[in-house]
Amino acid sequence: MTIDSDQLLIVTDDVVEEKSIITLTPLAAETVKRLMAEKELTDHGLRVFVAGGGCSGMQYGMAFEENPQANDEVIELNGVRVIVDPTSLGYLQGVTIDYVDNLMGGGFRIENPNAVSSCGCGQSFRTTDSGPAPGYGGGCGC
Repeated sequence: MTIDSDQLLIVTDDVVEEKSIITLTPLAAETVKRLMAEKELTDHGLRVFVAGGGCSGMQYGMAFEENPQANDEVIELNGVRVIVDPTSLGYLQGVTIDYVDNLMGGGFRIENPNAVSSCGCGQSFRTTDSGPAPGYGGGCGC
């Protein structure tokens, strides 16, 4: 298995399949670009990260950032520069970031194939590697 910048190359039984490390849907990308334009941050990228906390043990975060760190993974997805630190990358491998707008409100939604459980609002999660859930409620407010 080889990682090449923004692609994950998987070789099994002489079949080669390329998968993006992170997928940013077209609607999510357009929303990010619109938000950056509104805030006059057109030279920034979208940092996606994982931090401890939330009701399931780990939580997702996103922020606009102009200058990635030297060890960050920088991926161009649908015209958006996505920045991920090496620690978060392990938890975000294979995620899909989407934007959902419905009667209950809009927001970014992350589908994570690595999560074994998540809270009701989807802002925090737990993987087999992140240990048991903290055993108390809320950090994310759901």
